[in-house]
Amino acid sequence: MSSTAERPAPLPHDGEVWYVSYGSNMSATRLTCYLEGGTPPGSTHANPGARDPRPPRHSVGVELPGSVYFAGRSRQWGGGIAFYDHATPGPSAARAYLVTAQQFADIAAQEMFRVPDPEDPIEEIVLGGLDPELQGRHPVGPGHYETLVEVGEIAGAPMLTFTAPHGRDHVEHNEPSPGYLAMLAHGLREAHDWASAEIEAYFSRLRRG
Repeated sequence: MSSTAERPAPLPHDGEVWYVSYGSNMSATRLTCYLEGGTPPGSTHANPGARDPRPPRHSVGVELPGSVYFAGRSRQWGGGIAFYDHATPGPSAARAYLVTAQQFADIAAQEMFRVPDPEDPIEEIVLGGLDPELQGRHPVGPGHYETLVEVGEIAGAPMLTFTAPHGRDHVEHNEPSPGYLAMLAHGLREAHDWASAEIEAYFSRLRRG
């Protein structure tokens, strides 16, 4: 994992983690809809928002060692959606947000079209740390974003993302919609300051899988 930020991240508070997005939530506009509620541009689904709507205290562009691929069909965007396979070669561009464990759990719930719940087990799992015997992966359900993956740490706080239980080579790939790719492109510009040509080359590599 490497960071592309020029300014150092603030020291995490107790109970904070780095939520790592490799998909549409790389765009701060998209992530805000999970925190404050609302419908992101290009989508058809309104999100209820998190119990704690405050923005992340910091964000940083990061590079992950695994690969991102497009599969399934999005209920919000149509077309394939991004998943992360930690076990296959990368690298993959992503963005890490410093949030509370509660906010992380609420983001994960909305990714699965659930309403944030104070009884959500993900918050307890995140606060307790992922089981080292699971080698950085913790399945919390069968859904397409119900497998937690620890991808590193920044300033002593874990970097966590969620993905599908299957790997890149165990599912049929699917072309993402233009609206979804536009949101990813917006996030890549924000997090990595990439030009349009760099973004298109990255998307082409992901499609080749």
